[in-house]
Amino acid sequence: MNRSRPVKSLARRSRGFTLLEVLVALLLLSLAMVALVRSVGQEASALGQQREATLAQWVAANRLAELRLARDLPRSGQAQGRSRLGGRDWRWQLDARATDTPGLLQVELRVYDEGADAALPAATLLGFYRQ
Repeated sequence: MNRSRPVKSLARRSRGFTLLEVLVALLLLSLAMVALVRSVGQEASALGQQREATLAQWVAANRLAELRLARDLPRSGQAQGRSRLGGRDWRWQLDARATDTPGLLQVELRVYDEGADAALPAATLLGFYRQ
């Protein structure tokens, strides 16, 4: 008789989880999954914003390099134009003004996303040119 008792108590202990324990585990798992999906969504959004800022910086750098290579430096004043990069259209505005140093011109280039109706530039780049 002593031998049957340990087998019975072992059978009772290995029956499994209760319904309440399973529901609590599923609740915790679902909360973790929601947090993970939200985090991935935020990362994807940040990646898109970073891509836009990088492309806008490239547009500004390209335009300033074109000015330098063409030796077509603007006089004090403003200019604007459009560029296409990364399958998107970009609008740029150039503002040139003289500095306190004679013969030195400050050029500020602001780039806007043509598709988005934004008042703030996607990128701003500042350059200095000797006249």
